[in-house]
Amino acid sequence: MEKKIAVLLIVLSLSLNAAFIGSWAVRAARGPASSTEARVLPCEGAPCPLHRSLDVTDEQWRRLEPRLARFRSDSESLCRDIRRARGELIDLIDSPLPDRTAIAAKREEILTAQRKMQELVIAHLLAEKEMLNPEQQAKLFRMIRERSGCAGKGGMMFPVSASGAESRAPGESGK
Repeated sequence: MEKKIAVLLIVLSLSLNAAFIGSWAVRAARGPASSTEARVLPCEGAPCPLHRSLDVTDEQWRRLEPRLARFRSDSESLCRDIRRARGELIDLIDSPLPDRTAIAAKREEILTAQRKMQELVIAHLLAEKEMLNPEQQAKLFRMIRERSGCAGKGGMMFPVSASGAESRAPGESGK
């Protein structure tokens, strides 16, 4: 029983991580939404804050913008599907008599959607990489590493503090 719960918790954790990565990718492409206008029309006709920080040219932006719009639409749709399925999974687990077969099927549905999201993100990054020069590519992937906790200085669980030290739970050495 404990083994099955551990597996379920791992699956839920992976689901949340995939949803987080997809959401982060969409938000990073949009840039900060500090105003209502930024949320409604994040990149209409001008490079997004992310692409401005990469110093994309007007020609690069003309090539990037349509692909980015498709990516946003597709990723938002997948995120909705994952959120819906995750809610349904929680409902299945919460039911008085959980149906393990239905739970397993829902888990597979979530994993399939997560794989689609990973494929979408990878395809988008590979296509965008082709449109950027080497300096822009290096900056983009450095930003992704830093924002996703993969910069080698810390992780999602133990972010790096302002002093550069990893924040860990009390009593954990990190070794």
